[in-house]
Amino acid sequence: MPDENLVASHYTHGSLLDAIASGLEELGRSPETAGVDDLAPVDEFHIGGRVATEHFLDQLAIGSGDHVLDVGCGLGGASRFSAERYGCRVTGIDLTREYVEAGTVLNSWVGLADRIHLEQADASAIPCPEAAFDRVYMLHVGMNIADKHALASELHRVLKPGGRLGIYDVMRVGDGDLEFPVPWAGSPEGSSLARPDEYKQALDEVGFRVTMERDRSGFAQQFFAELQARAETAAGPPPLGLHILMGETAPTKVGNMVENISRGRVAPVELIAEKPVQAS
Repeated sequence: MPDENLVASHYTHGSLLDAIASGLEELGRSPETAGVDDLAPVDEFHIGGRVATEHFLDQLAIGSGDHVLDVGCGLGGASRFSAERYGCRVTGIDLTREYVEAGTVLNSWVGLADRIHLEQADASAIPCPEAAFDRVYMLHVGMNIADKHALASELHRVLKPGGRLGIYDVMRVGDGDLEFPVPWAGSPEGSSLARPDEYKQALDEVGFRVTMERDRSGFAQQFFAELQARAETAAGPPPLGLHILMGETAPTKVGNMVENISRGRVAPVELIAEKPVQAS
């Protein structure tokens, strides 16, 4: 089971906000002029970036009056997208303090501080009351959480009856040892992959009803192919990108991810579930 400190230290950068500000400056933008789309290359830390976020969240039918929970929010990229696109309120939680602190500043840069609240918290012990949220989602989070049942139980507890849950995680779909490091872990000790059936069993056991499952392997392979093509024609990394979050080992992490997916060991998988309205 990954230690919380191991997980948090894996993601901690040290001077993240300064790096993002410098990247914006190279693009001719500033904290005063930046918009949500300007930040997308660095704050959508999952396979497919903004395109994946949009496709995934549109399935949750988020309304302007909804209060949404972003579990493992990272820098808050999906939170900002949700607040701007759907007009909803968003609470985001993440284990890494630097992400939460930087994300809170980024919210103010793009004028969304009044609709988004980010805080440091463990997804297995969410510091929110029962039935507090209309929608709950997580993007590439479960790979760092060993106890999927405890996670599912907390997600069920904080979601209102009739609400929807979305999960977009990298999951085990085949056998064979993984190549490390990968974006979510530097070594096997930091990784807690599970198969889709394990997720679905945990969700079912706590009372969810899974309504959709989709393997996004093909989408992932296309995404990485396009990423590689751009890298081959560029003089260097872009001013803003996930390399800022992954550090100097970014090429190795991405290469290993591509290898693991292409060999059918893992895949990004979407699950949509509902919390049934209890009979009176």
